[in-house]
Amino acid sequence: MSSGRQTSKVTRAARRRKRIRKRIRGRAERPRLVVSRSLRHMYAQIIDDDAGRTLVALSSRASGLDLDGDKKTRSKKLGEVLAGRAREQGIENVVFDRDRFPYHGRIRMFAEGARGGGLKF
Repeated sequence: MSSGRQTSKVTRAARRRKRIRKRIRGRAERPRLVVSRSLRHMYAQIIDDDAGRTLVALSSRASGLDLDGDKKTRSKKLGEVLAGRAREQGIENVVFDRDRFPYHGRIRMFAEGARGGGLKF
């Protein structure tokens, strides 16, 4: 920064999110699959940005999911489950939005699980 001040973690994350979102937009024919994570859980939504609607949403906190193993294994399983729910609603093609997270670790495993479940991106 030209002023010599350090930027906060939140500001840097917001910049990354904005940089990614200016190139990614979900349409009705190809909605946006946004994935987010916390230290313990994963969250994913399929969003139609034109209509402003969430079409499918899933979280690792949801009951009824048998998610066992380490966090990467659970992320992959969550991607497969989300892909199955999306295909039930007729969604096959999506745009992948990794939010502010780098594409490795749990984000990558989630994407591989979603592709394995039948989503194309």
